[in-house]
This record gives sequence, structure tokens and C-alpha cells, in this order.
Amino acid sequence: MDLSTVFSLEGKVALITGASKGIGFAIAEIFAAAGAKVVISSRNQEVLDEMANQLKSKGYEAAGIACNVGNMEELPLLVEKTVEKYGTIDILVNNAASNPVFGPVHQTTLEAFDKILAVNVKAPFELCRLCFPYLRKSSGASVINISSIGGLSPETGLGIYSVSKAALISLTKVFAKEWGEAKIRVNVICPGLIQTKFSEALWSNDKIMAMVMKQLAIKRAGTSEEIGAMALFLAASASSYTTGAVFTADGGFTI
Repeated sequence: MDLSTVFSLEGKVALITGASKGIGFAIAEIFAAAGAKVVISSRNQEVLDEMANQLKSKGYEAAGIACNVGNMEELPLLVEKTVEKYGTIDILVNNAASNPVFGPVHQTTLEAFDKILAVNVKAPFELCRLCFPYLRKSSGASVINISSIGGLSPETGLGIYSVSKAALISLTKVFAKEWGEAKIRVNVICPGLIQTKFSEALWSNDKIMAMVMKQLAIKRAGTSEEIGAMALFLAASASSYTTGAVFTADGGFTI
């Protein structure tokens, strides 16, 4: 076996949402290092251009395309621009997420509920549908959804976020079962506490961190690069017989 090809993404095109920072950008950089052409997306074009230039400065092929995934009308244009730039889509990573509230679930407004579900569930669903015509033509199509351990067991203060991430896990399995015949693999990663800007409300709180550390086998927060490495496995031929799987990367929190 030639291990240099098992984790290679040479010639592949990857579209990654929520990718101007944190887990999304780490995935983009690792994919690019593995040979993929990467399209990073988030809401701010200026920031995306800066981050894409960072990747290009390392010799990688990258482009930034702004899109608010919570606005369903913008999603077709994101896919169209990606295909216009690189010709196809082989890998879709649904990483963008929203959680505008932290606290008791009964204090979550309908407006916040709708925003969370739109970004965390509806957008991945719609992007999967829009990318399907291109994924089905790929020789190694892979969809990777980024959920959360909150999708496996609700996290305190993150009620509707946890609900949305549970729905994303189920959505992953639905697509995996239906798209197997089209040779499209669909898997989901459930990160635990990863030290990103998105999770700062958790890891910057000493009381919360003290409670979390008691439950971790590996006594630290995870890194974005550790999630990126798992995503590379799921994007590459190394995982060619893996679909509908739920992977945790949580330091042993869910043991």
C-alpha cells in the first residue's frame, strides 16, 4: 500500500463553510496541504481574502467566497461560484454553526431558535442538495458534517444548539444511507471542547472548565488541527468504506 496516496486529496475540490477561522480554517489548511483546491466561506469577504492569501502564500490553491449560510437564497450562488472557479465539488464540509444564546432553554426566543436551526441544520441540508449533481460525478465524493458532543447528549446552557446538532447527526445518516449507491460518503464529527473563538464562553470560564476537566480522560481542550486531521481521514480514500459514521473527538468526555 502506498501511504502517500491514502491521505492525498490531489485533484480534489473542497468547499468548506465557516472557514475563515477556527475548525473550518484548520480543515481548509490541512486539505490544501494534502493537495486539494479549497474554497473557504464565511460572511465577510475581506476576511476571507486575507485568509485565502495566507494559504496561497504557502503554495496552496485557495479562494474565498462570502456567503451567509443562514440565508438560503445565498447558497446556490456559493455553489455556482465554487464550480465556476474550480470546475466541480468533490468534498463538502458543513462546518458553519450558530449559537446566539447561552442559558436555560426556556429563555431561548423563537427568533434564536430559527437562526440556530437555519444555520446548523437547514443550510447543511440545502448545500448537500445543491452539491449533489457534482458529488455524484466525483471519483471520491465525501460530505463531512461538523456536529458536537452536544448532539449526542445535551450540554448545559446549549439546549437548542444541542437539538440542532442532534438533528445534524440524524441528517448525516439519512444522506449516507440514500447516497451510498451514488458512491457519496457522508460522515459526521462531534468535537468536544475545542479552543476556538466560537467556544470561548466555555473555555474562558474557570468554573465551567473545572467541571469539564473532571470528565475528560485527556485533561485539556482540543485544537482545531486535531479536528482537521480527522476530517482529512474522512475526506481521503483512507476512509473509503466509511459512511454514516459518527466520530467523537472530545478527549474522552463521552466515554
